Amino acid sequence: MKIAIGADHAGFELKEKFRQKLAKDGYEVVDFGTDSEQSADYPDYAQRVAREVGEGRADRGVLVCGTGVGMAMAANKIAGVRAAPLWSEDEARLAREHNDSNVATFGARLMEDARAAELMDVFLNTEFAGGRHARRVAKIAQLEHSSK
Repeated sequence: MKIAIGADHAGFELKEKFRQKLAKDGYEVVDFGTDSEQSADYPDYAQRVAREVGEGRADRGVLVCGTGVGMAMAANKIAGVRAAPLWSEDEARLAREHNDSNVATFGARLMEDARAAELMDVFLNTEFAGGRHARRVAKIAQLEHSSK
C-alpha cells in the first residue's frame, strides 16, 4: 500500500515518526513535507497529499497539523478525498468501514504520539464495508460534482 504523508510545522515531528513507522511496517511512503519546524501553511501540504490520493497515485493519506481540523478541511476540498480527523479507535474504524475515508488527519498538539500511531494503524488496517455504505459514499462523490 502506498501512503502519502504531509504536515505543517506543528505536525512535523509526529509526521517524521509516522514516516519511519510506516516504512518499518512495509508501506511505500511518499513524504510531501514539511521538512522542518519552521512556520508553514497547512493547506499547502494538505493539497499535495490530497491530490496524490484523489488522483489515485496513493492508496491513502496521512496528514498532521496542530489540531488535525485544518488539514481535514483543506484536504476535503480535493475531489475524491474523504478526510477524517481521528480521535478514537471507533472513529478510525468507522471512517474506513462506513465512509471509505482515504485520508486520516491528526492533531499533534492535542494527542500523544503513541495514541496517534495506534489510530493510524486502525485506519490503515480497516477495509471499507461496502454494501449500503457504498451508496452513501457515491452520494458524497456526487456532491463534489454538483458544486462546480
